Amino acid sequence: MSVPNELKYTREHEWIKDNGDGTIIIGITDFAQGELGDIVFVEIEEVGSDFSAEDTFGSVEAVKTVSELYAPVDGVITEINEELEDNPEIVNEDPYGEGWMVKMKVSDASQLGSLLSADEYEEIIA
Repeated sequence: MSVPNELKYTREHEWIKDNGDGTIIIGITDFAQGELGDIVFVEIEEVGSDFSAEDTFGSVEAVKTVSELYAPVDGVITEINEELEDNPEIVNEDPYGEGWMVKMKVSDASQLGSLLSADEYEEIIA
């Protein structure tokens, strides 16, 4: 199971890539997609939707269950991975690459400091 060091993580099994320009990319971890099983549907709120940290911004439906997606920080969705609409299985195949969920403009960059490092996340899933 992969946990890339350059990413940040949440206890809800989401990964966050800080682009360094006030925007982030969010997806679910390799651990999460493995636990969910075959993903059959991804539903995400619209571009322009505004969220506070821990608000639900979408859900991932797998054969076994449905799991909610939570905003890791305050921000606004700027882009949705449209490819997931027709090909949700990409999340299983490439969770840290082509399987990303949303891009978000961060409202308060200081919140990024509260996210987990790869080592801290690995302790949770061990």
